[in-house]
Parts: sequence; C-alpha cells; structure tokens
Amino acid sequence: MRPYILSESNWKTLKTQQVDLAILPWGATEAHNYHLPYGTDNIEGEEIAAEAGRLAWEADAKIIVLPTIPFGVNTGQTDIKLDINMHPSTQAAVLNDIIEVLNRQKIYKLLILNSHGGNNFKPIIRELGVKYPRMFIAFCDWFRAIDKRNFFDNPDGDHADEMETSMVMHLRPHLVRPLDEAGDGKARQYKIKALRENWAWAERKWSEVTEDTGVGDPRKATADKGKAYFKAVTEKVSRLFIDLAEADLDDMYE
Repeated sequence: MRPYILSESNWKTLKTQQVDLAILPWGATEAHNYHLPYGTDNIEGEEIAAEAGRLAWEADAKIIVLPTIPFGVNTGQTDIKLDINMHPSTQAAVLNDIIEVLNRQKIYKLLILNSHGGNNFKPIIRELGVKYPRMFIAFCDWFRAIDKRNFFDNPDGDHADEMETSMVMHLRPHLVRPLDEAGDGKARQYKIKALRENWAWAERKWSEVTEDTGVGDPRKATADKGKAYFKAVTEKVSRLFIDLAEADLDDMYE
C-alpha cells in the first residue's frame, strides 16, 4: 500500500492521516496516432502523480493523490471514433463535488495535475474560488514543466509526438505498437496568421488538421528518452507538491 495514493489506502490508516494537499490527475480518452493507446494521457498523469507523490511523501509532505479523471475536453474531435468528450460545464460540476468534500473535511488545498492540452481549468477555478473562498485551488500542466528540447530530437509536436511516445514506451511498453506503423504526425496550420502565431485562438478541427490524429513526428522516440524525461518532470512536479503542502494559506505572497 502506498499511503499517499487514495485508491490504495484504507480507512484504518487514513482516518488519522494528516492531509495538507489533495492532488487530482485529470486526463482524457482519445486517439493518439496509430501506435499509442487511447488512455495515454491517463497513464502519463497517473504515473507522474504517483512518482512525484512518492518523492513528496518521502520529503514528509502530507499529500493524497486522488483517482485520475479519465475524460477531458475533446470538443474538436467529435468525428474521431470513441474520443470521449467531457464538456467544460461537466468538468465544473465534477470539480465542484470534489471540492465540496475537501472543503467540508478541512482539506483546503487542491492541485489539478492536468495531462491533456484540451483541458482549461482557469475559468472553472475562478468560479469555484468564489463559491469556496477558503479553498486554494490550482492546476499545472505537467507537460509544460520541462523544456522538451533538452530531451527530444523533434520537440515541436503536442500530441502522440516523440515525447509522449517515449513516455509510454517507458511506462507501458506493451501498449505501444511498432513505430514503423505510426503516422508521421504531420499537422496542417491555419491560413490565418494571427491563429498561427497563437495570439488569437480558435479550436482545431482535428480530422482536418491531421490524418493520423497525431501532431508531431514520433519515430525517433525511445524508452530511454522517456525515462530521462519522466525523471526530470516528476522531480520538478514533486517540488510543487511539497511547496503547496507546506504553504501557509494566510501568508502566500512575498
């Protein structure tokens, strides 16, 4: 039993266990090119939360990792078979119910460990923060924590790319199909300059952007690259866990 993983914990242990920070991994269920599983985001989020949680726990941080939410916002992929969409309004309802429990039990810090680029928690957190003023609610995108250019030959993709492929090759190698079966992850860009430059935004229609559902060439991925990147990410994320667990909510600003 890992006492910092809620799904592995028991009432005998947990009823007297101090919890200063709850961590909620949040992923998605969607196609990842031809070679990675639909649960890629969930695998990554769950494993990063567990390993970063271990490091934080061993540093005496009083944390608990909640079960991973397996569905994310996939509104641009409605025609991709079995990509399961959870609307932002549904995410808000799910978060409300979780926060209601934490707030009632005086666990006043929640970190959402986001594992899916389509999830955007800012407006939800703003609204729930008004409803639960005692709660400190934050999120992080683990995939933005470390500069991919230090680990990968093709770092510019963002979906089933070399990074994600290397990660799953390290974490769940039996779920990765041979890379000679993978698509090249070539993605079309908007014709509108402002959208290409990312200072304007519109949702991508996934099936018009990419033929294989990937964005980024995965074919130089290796398990060793995934192992090194996973170590760097989990060490950095664990520091966030520790800092949040130890933070004084009445003294948060320098």
